[in-house]
Formats: sequence, structure tokens, C-alpha cells
Amino acid sequence: MSHILSAVAWPYANGPRHIGHVAGFGVPSDVFSRYMRMAGEDVLMVSGTDEHGTPILVQAEGEGVSPQVLADRYNRVIVEDLTQLGLSYDLFTRTTTGNHYAVVQEMFKAVHKNGYMIEQTTRGAISPSTGRTLPDRYIEGTCPLCGYDGARGDQCDNCGNQLDAIDLKNPVSRINGETPKFIETEHFFLDLPALTDALSTWLGSRQGWRPNVLNFSLNLLNDVRPRAMSRDIDWGIPIPLDGWSDNPTKRLYVWFDAVIGYLSASIEWARRSGEPEAWRRWWNDPEAMSYYFMGKDNITFHSQIWPAELLAANGRGAKGGELGPFGDLQLPTEVVSSEFLTMESAKFSSSRGHVIYVRDMLARYQPDALRYFIAVAGPETSDADFTWSEFQRRTNNELVAGWGNLVNRTASLLHKNIGEIPALGELTDVDRAALDSSLKGFDTVGDLVRHHRQRQAISEAMRVVGDANAYLAETAPWKLKNEDPERMRTVLSVAAQLVDDANTMLAPFLPHSAQKVHEALGGTGVLAPMPQMNEVDDLDIPHRSYPVIQGDYSAMQGTWGRRDVVAGTVVPAPSPIFTKLDDEIVEAELTRMRGDD
Repeated sequence: MSHILSAVAWPYANGPRHIGHVAGFGVPSDVFSRYMRMAGEDVLMVSGTDEHGTPILVQAEGEGVSPQVLADRYNRVIVEDLTQLGLSYDLFTRTTTGNHYAVVQEMFKAVHKNGYMIEQTTRGAISPSTGRTLPDRYIEGTCPLCGYDGARGDQCDNCGNQLDAIDLKNPVSRINGETPKFIETEHFFLDLPALTDALSTWLGSRQGWRPNVLNFSLNLLNDVRPRAMSRDIDWGIPIPLDGWSDNPTKRLYVWFDAVIGYLSASIEWARRSGEPEAWRRWWNDPEAMSYYFMGKDNITFHSQIWPAELLAANGRGAKGGELGPFGDLQLPTEVVSSEFLTMESAKFSSSRGHVIYVRDMLARYQPDALRYFIAVAGPETSDADFTWSEFQRRTNNELVAGWGNLVNRTASLLHKNIGEIPALGELTDVDRAALDSSLKGFDTVGDLVRHHRQRQAISEAMRVVGDANAYLAETAPWKLKNEDPERMRTVLSVAAQLVDDANTMLAPFLPHSAQKVHEALGGTGVLAPMPQMNEVDDLDIPHRSYPVIQGDYSAMQGTWGRRDVVAGTVVPAPSPIFTKLDDEIVEAELTRMRGDD
């Protein structure tokens, strides 16, 4: 049994998340984690809401509330939505906990002590009309490297390079459109040049990464400069050094604290489990494996900045150093980045109403219908487009007419003709071929999921479904009740096994319906455990509580593979597993998106 860290990108708590977000970080990480648990691995899946930084501060000011009130509001919304979607976090927490503050500050001190956090004078932007600091993420202009019009002051989303706001051509404030004024200011910078050789050695040892992710990550090493790790802002984690900690306008950069959330969430999980040092099994063991799931816009922070911070805390850069208080922290095994999901051929945009929020989607459609679409047609290695017509087609033709029909037909034949799963009789070549083909699917599907090829994996699982439907059509058990009842019983026993096999293979993708299929064949107990939203007290801040996602997923442990169906299991009258979508929903959703009356 291996220790597998499933480190899932932290959704930003300035609003509800849309389906493009969960297509990148949510469903892929959950499919992987559920499969790994079923394959017998010891999985720790962690994340939380990212709650510091400029966007929350600016939005809170606009609404006349404190940043914490705004973060509290959307933290709860996001926790509710991700729980409904069935994402099986061991802990989904947040970055405004006392535990997170302490871990981040200890990491900063470790990196600083080893000499990789250096002070530099730089030029920061202020608003000429208000005199207030204008964070670089709120400055836009033309990228000096690729010429993209709309680059931000910290990064260009077109070429992916890190930037400084002062380098932008024709910079303007996103808040009020004015040209910023640049003044001198003191900040801490992560000394990336002193860590470049170590980063290059690590990246050069990576195998099996998606080529676009690895190539992009290696290209980042061509232009390495110190990266600012503090900000002129009053909403964030204080800098834990004398002369800095009591400065109300200097805070650690949100991206320094956010990526440390993977470590702090693991530590919080261990503390809540009653075994405070348990997190070390996933972080200090060289044999443990860690997989980081996100959209492609976050590759830089996960394949360069976070590994650099880990190397610095471990004292593994050009300046040497000692291990920090968290011991020998292991670098990512793989950065699993998805591309972008668009909607009806355009980018998601909350401000323009071109969006479908997870909450709204789940209010109108089954969660597994959304999960299926993301798994089979999502942006795994290239940008993908969500359209309502394609969502309806895949739901009706593949989930309802393919998988749902197989389950319903098999359960109905068993219930009406026998009332239970019968014992196997003498097998024919047709029976043996169907069972052998289905059995081979476990290795194929499992290997594909393990290597983050989920689109191909679910297509293979649906091939097993298609073969099972073909088996029923060929053997026609409904014709055998009077002609050859013993043969009918054997065919239906084989069919039950094929359905159970397919259900196991589809369980990581479709956990809600997997439980229903399990029960449709008379199964009892939990096949696909679901996460729970729980209210907890902060471990370090008195009189503060917040919602988290937790779960007991032990029922999944080691269940990947064929489980022989049990003769004599009573099969109840079936009910539909999936809901067919009427043609009218396409136009209704397009009308809603356009805002038509």
C-alpha cells in the first residue's frame, strides 16, 4: 500500500465556482482519488478555499463588508457545492484558520533562515487618485514578452511568464482605469536563481507528465528572476519577522500562502484525526507520491514556485541550509494540469453572465450527468467546449440509453422472471468471452486512471457497457423463459456480473449512480461513500467555527476488481437511474444564458 497525496487546487472565495473550475481541479482529482482508494492505496485528498489577496479585499470594500465576512460567505457556498458534487475530500478547509497562519509563518521563517528569502527595494504601484497601494494583479497592460493585450501585472495568461507591473506597456488600473504611479517599496523575494539548478534537476527527473505541462515548466527556467513574496496590502498573513510583523500594510503574497495550504490542510487533518504527526506519512516519506490537480493557468505556481519553496525550506538550493521544522518535505510527483473549458464557444465570464455555476447546474441536473460530461469530454489535454446540446446528447444517448438502460433491463428481467440473482449454470463460449472481456477492463481502466488519461478510461468502461448490452441482445434471455429456463438463468447471472463489473469501473466517475446501481442489483451497504459537510471549531482561534468537507471512505479500500455476484440476492423492482433530458432544455438554457425574457 502506497501513500498518495491528492493535492487539489484551492478555489478562490470571492464568489461561487462555475463548471469550468471543477472541470479543471474538481472532478479529475476525485476520480483519481476514488480509484486509488479502490485500488488499495492510502489516499489523503486535501484542499480548501483561498481567502487572502486583492480581489477579495476590493470586492469586500465595494460591498461595504469586511474581507472576512465576504470570505465566510463564499467559503460556505463552495463547501456546499463541492459536497453536492461528491468530491471525496479527507479535508477541505480554508486559508484563514489559525493552523494555516502558523504553518505559513513557519515555512517563511525556514526559507528565510536558509537565505532564500531576500529583501529588495522595488517599485510598487499606487493609485494617483486615492494614494492607496494598487496590487499588481489589478494592473493590466500589454505583455512586454509576447505583446498580449490584457496581461496582468503579475503574470501573462497568454504566454504564462511571470511579470512585474512596471514592465507592462500602457499599464492601467482595473479598478478605475487610471494610469498607476510607481514608487519605491521594500519587499521579500524568493531567490529563484539560487534554486534554479535544483529545480532543473528535479524537473529533469520527471517522467510520465503530460508533455505540455512538462515542456511549459522547463521553459520557465529560461528566464528566472527573484519572485516577490510580500505585498503592500492589509489583508493577508503577517510577515513573521521583527520590524515587519507589526506593519499593518505589509503581508505575505497570497500565492505564497495558498500553495502552503496543501501542507497546512494535511496538518489540520492529522490534528483533527487525533494523530497529530500522521501527515508526515504523505510529506516526509520518499516513497509517498503526490499529485497536484489544477487548471493550466496555475502551472507556474505548482511546478516552479511551490517546489522552489520546498527546496528552500529543505536547504537544497545553491546556498545550502538546514531542514525546517516540517522535516524533509517531498516535492510533487506530478503536476496534473487540465486545459480550459469554454461554454458555447466562449470563455466563462461571471461579469457578462456567460456562466453556469456548479450550484445552478446541480439544482437542475443530476451530479453524475455533469461528472460524466467532464470525464468523457472535458479539457484533459486540450481546451474543450461545453454546449447544452452536447450535454443533452451525451446524457440521453450514453448515460440513459447506454448505461442506464443496461442496468434497468437487467434488473427488470431478474426481478420479473426470477426475483433474485440465479446461480451460474453451464457456460457457453459466448458467456465466457463476455466475462473474460469484462474482467480485462479492470486492468485497462485502472491503468488509464492511474496515468491521468481519464477520458480514455471512461470510454473503455463504457465499451464494457456496450459489450454487455450486445451480450443481452445476442442471448435474448426474454425469449428463453419457456424455451430453456435454465439457460435463461445462466444468461441473467452472467448479465448481473457484467453490470456489477461495469459499475465498479464507473464508480470513480459516477459515484452517486454507482450506489444506486449497487442497490438495484440487491446490494447492501455503501459502495461509493459520499463526503459530508461538517461544522467544526477552529483548532487555534477561540469562538470561531467554519464548515469543512470530510468523509469516511474506508468502504472503498481495496474494492477495485471483480466481486462475484451472490446467487440468491433478492433483486427489487428497478427504477430509472438517470433522468432523460427533454429537447426543450437546450433552448431553455440558452435563453437563460442570454438573459432573454
